[in-house]
Amino acid sequence: MNKDNILFGIIGLLLGLIIGFMFANSINQRGQNGSVSAVAQSQALPPDHPPVAQAGAQSGPDPQAAQEAISQAKTDTNNFAAQMKAADYAYQVQRFDEAIEFLQRANKLQPNNYEAILQLGNVNFDANRYEEAEKWYTSALKVKPDDVNVRTDLGLTFFFRNPPDVDRAIKEYRASLAIDPNHVQTLQNLTVALIKKGSADEAKQALAKLEGVSPNNPALPRLRSDLEALQSAKK
Repeated sequence: MNKDNILFGIIGLLLGLIIGFMFANSINQRGQNGSVSAVAQSQALPPDHPPVAQAGAQSGPDPQAAQEAISQAKTDTNNFAAQMKAADYAYQVQRFDEAIEFLQRANKLQPNNYEAILQLGNVNFDANRYEEAEKWYTSALKVKPDDVNVRTDLGLTFFFRNPPDVDRAIKEYRASLAIDPNHVQTLQNLTVALIKKGSADEAKQALAKLEGVSPNNPALPRLRSDLEALQSAKK
């Protein structure tokens, strides 16, 4: 079989793995930094990404409360808290454009507010606007440069854009691991990216580290299989 075809098949299999991971990582990040969406936090199973909300999730926000919050935000445009609350409601029902609009207002009112900056990254990410998410995650990291979760999500914006920039994604993952060498989500992401790049030896090292840190990680069997396929393709 043609080596390129083999590698293409490996990459296709990896996408499901990293998408599932990305959802888990997003929950992890938002649990530590505050969340736009309580719905997103409540979901433990990785499907996906984007969108965050999915079948089987908890019911959405109370329609009347949501409408009141959104109406208040549109009327009281200088109220930071109202903009953030309306953004939260809009995000929960995947009305990403509205959520971004409210968050942008909040950001104009309080340009240095970390939560507004971070959530602009999160919502743009969930809306597949990876270049825009990159901008906001970069701004967030200027405030908190040691936030490993945000740094990892920044790497994902490069991995998922079209065309992907795998080398830049790897660079961000390594920067995260320089802060927290045992960060499970970053190790998993790095392994996936290295396999996609075709760097079998480096992927093997990253996988070994992941195995040591998270021996019961459900992604390990698939990662091992994909790495073996890559190694076979290179022979």
